[in-house]
Amino acid sequence: MTQEQSPARRAMSPTLSPVPTTGPSPAPGLGPVAGQQGARSSLTPSVVAEARDLVKVYGTDKTQVVALDRVSVSFQRGSFTAIMGPSGSGKSTLMHCLAGLDRITAGQVFLAGEELNRLPDSKLTNVRRDRLGFVFQSFNLLPTLTARQNIVLPLDLAGRKPDEAWVTQLAESLGLTDRLTHRPSELSGGQQQRVAIARAMVTRPDVIFADEPTGALDSKTGTALLNYLRRSVDDLGQSIIMVTHDPKAAAYADRVLVLLDGHIVDDLTDPDVDQVTHALATLER
Repeated sequence: MTQEQSPARRAMSPTLSPVPTTGPSPAPGLGPVAGQQGARSSLTPSVVAEARDLVKVYGTDKTQVVALDRVSVSFQRGSFTAIMGPSGSGKSTLMHCLAGLDRITAGQVFLAGEELNRLPDSKLTNVRRDRLGFVFQSFNLLPTLTARQNIVLPLDLAGRKPDEAWVTQLAESLGLTDRLTHRPSELSGGQQQRVAIARAMVTRPDVIFADEPTGALDSKTGTALLNYLRRSVDDLGQSIIMVTHDPKAAAYADRVLVLLDGHIVDDLTDPDVDQVTHALATLER
């Protein structure tokens, strides 16, 4: 970043240890998933995800709702982007389409060069499992599994052995070392969300998609979590796309996209809280 970072992005969490900077490095993830022959795009290596003339329509005829209307946007590898907008603006739909969770109506969506809308369901499932990480407001941990078992679950489903050094580093950096044998019901909300982040990062994904990751957390725990996400970008080069309604959370990002009625109406670089708040306030005029 060429501009001076806002206080939110400079802040260091007193609760979470720094993201490890030694040991196994993240996989570059520039090639296709093994065994896949999806269409290739003209993306440069610095672009990790892109939508081109993206249209998403729900319903038909009189009940038709255009959630996204010819949206074109790209996301740089190793960057932190927040997506904001009022209810019904299309922010969650955009994230779901970029992540291959929703099938698009028209246009193109690319992830690290793979054109997701051309992949059959089976291969799309593999891309989501192997190349994406997800963090949701509701944590989505399996209650019968321990914290460690939840963390390595994506690898188990893929039939891959965990990199024990990497799992250990994630647990240490997230303050989970002494909680790995506990089940979700034995963990606080903040601890459950940290398990969810470790699960999202364990495969070294191309992109982590975070949907209101601090929505169920108190202010102190949410701040610690955002600091960790910020450091994962700065120290590991992780790419993060986060949907949030909170200007304070968005100010941790390198970039903030503001949506309204299925269109991107503002694109802020290195914003502070006041700039994000102002951008949202203009939507109501």
